Amino acid sequence: MKMKAIQFYSPLNIAYEDVDIKDPKEGEVQIKIKAALTCGTDVKTYKRGHPVLIKKVPSGFGHEFSGIITKVGKNVVGFNEGDRVVAANSAPCGECFFCKRKEYNLCEKLEFLNGAYAEYINVPKAIVKRNLLHIPDNLSFEKAAFAEPLANVVHGIERTGISKGQTVGVVGIGPIGLMFVKLAKLKGARVIAAGRNPLKLQLAKEFAGADEIIDLKKYKNPEKIFIDFSEGKKGLDVAIECVGLPEIWERMFTFVRRGGTVHLFGGCESGTSISIDTKRLHYDEIKVLSIFHHTPLYFREALNLIAENKVPVEKLISETVPLDRTEEALIKHMNGRAIKILIKP
Repeated sequence: MKMKAIQFYSPLNIAYEDVDIKDPKEGEVQIKIKAALTCGTDVKTYKRGHPVLIKKVPSGFGHEFSGIITKVGKNVVGFNEGDRVVAANSAPCGECFFCKRKEYNLCEKLEFLNGAYAEYINVPKAIVKRNLLHIPDNLSFEKAAFAEPLANVVHGIERTGISKGQTVGVVGIGPIGLMFVKLAKLKGARVIAAGRNPLKLQLAKEFAGADEIIDLKKYKNPEKIFIDFSEGKKGLDVAIECVGLPEIWERMFTFVRRGGTVHLFGGCESGTSISIDTKRLHYDEIKVLSIFHHTPLYFREALNLIAENKVPVEKLISETVPLDRTEEALIKHMNGRAIKILIKP
């Protein structure tokens, strides 16, 4: 049998074509995709490739999705044909040095899944075992597909340790930044969102409920604004970076108070570096962290938050397109003309 799928050949070179549908192997399940989402990582992959997600070409593409199980491999427990499910894009091995220390996101054998821009996808055994979840009956496929990106943010928020009454600043309000604002608000924080895109600035208020919004096109030096909005004008309790640029990483240290926390969430290009004033870091006791990816626990928590309607993720969908318009959707996402685009095969 054949199916329609997007295939990645090289940067800026993807194709909508027929590919073989393979039967699931032992421990695997096959899913008919009902909803897939564009993502900043997929945009980066489209632009320049990805050494982890794209190991050989042509390759499947896309990683945020939900759907219905159509085939079940041998020895699969807990899942049947017809089940509505959402899968994470990875799973830890559970046995390596890091997994034994419950640092599952750092697993040495972290297995990634790619290929959501297609009619069907086979989910590997490790993901079926640890990161495949049933979708609650009252939850749509479209909303459930947000479980993976939200899981990254849940992980980041929980590790940051935000508490009620703190002042939090989020720089970079794409989908991830907007979800950081929303979850920080759920923690009871006073949140300031900073970005450049009018669409995203609007959603910072309407979706995330930001208390203050800074348009960085108007204010080139936001340090004073962050400080003025903070309690006692001492600086932010927590500053979260969701851009992934070294120059922005460096500036985050100017926003926080003594004893504050800088969370560098946006991943920079490999090989880049930053400079930090060691006096500020040491004598002002600035705490620094940078959280990567998610874990099975946070993937489950993310789905629960969506099912309980605590995070209205549907507001992040800018438009819906068919599978054959995936490249158009990625370009629109890349150019800042959409937050998330829903792709329906």
